Amino acid sequence: MSTLDRRNDATTVNPFRVNDRDVVIHQTVRGADWYYAVCALMGATALTIMVLSRRKPRTDRIFFYLSSTLCFVACIAYFSMGSNLGWTPIDVEFQRSNPKVAGRNRQIFYARYIDWVITTPLLLTDLLLTAGMPWPSILWVIGLDELMIVTGLLGALVRTRYKWGFYTFGCAAMLYIFYELGFVARRHALALGKDVHRVYVSCGVLTLVVWTLYPIAWGLSEGGNVIAPDSEGIFYGILDVLAKPCFSAALIWGHWNIDPARLGLRIHEFSNEGLSSAEREKRGLPNVGRNGTPGLQSHDHVSPRAENAAAAPTV
Repeated sequence: MSTLDRRNDATTVNPFRVNDRDVVIHQTVRGADWYYAVCALMGATALTIMVLSRRKPRTDRIFFYLSSTLCFVACIAYFSMGSNLGWTPIDVEFQRSNPKVAGRNRQIFYARYIDWVITTPLLLTDLLLTAGMPWPSILWVIGLDELMIVTGLLGALVRTRYKWGFYTFGCAAMLYIFYELGFVARRHALALGKDVHRVYVSCGVLTLVVWTLYPIAWGLSEGGNVIAPDSEGIFYGILDVLAKPCFSAALIWGHWNIDPARLGLRIHEFSNEGLSSAEREKRGLPNVGRNGTPGLQSHDHVSPRAENAAAAPTV
């Protein structure tokens, strides 16, 4: 080929037909382009965080790993949606006259919910570990979060008005999560110091504000069929960028000079130091002297004759 074809043909290679069913209300090529753009941003953020993590010891990288993982997962999800994969057609409850949302069924991306069911627990773990919350409380909040995401998916897959029942369950779970983040965890963060509290509040406020908009996006798209799938993708995409790359950047920046041990995260890495000579010999490891160089351990016995021989000058 003399010229390079730069056209996005994802919607041609992967057509709007799943399980012998066509979908009427679906994304366009522009929507797929947007998903790919967000995919690239998520991937770049994840890689940047991993590069920055190399500047910290392995025992201090927990927030780097959590944040990088949630961005990597989102990157894969957006690649799936940009490739016009990970969706199913669902009949709409409200049939609109607007040509952009007119039709009997709508494209519902379940890939989005797979993303959320993995990434939102990681995000909450980032926040709650920052506040020094105990693990039972963290697991409780994560359980509510999973409930919120699953009920959102169930509601999106229901065509009748009963979808709003699942929507209500999800919103109730979200409100309780907000209570835990806004009151309980904030008090824990304040007890750990002003710098920790500052990081928690900045990231927590961002999370609360952004998460409040997700039910609105759901109601306008999967729920009420008010906005077109391309607009849905832009709405969710902006929220996801704020909730993942922007959140991760603020968190990593804030944690840069905070020792995880202050948060109760005393992470140990296996080391050969402190092993006896017998244990080192058993494992096939060289002995280490007092200065960390190979040699005799500080507790190894050296005879006076050997010491004198070592100290004698050579001619």
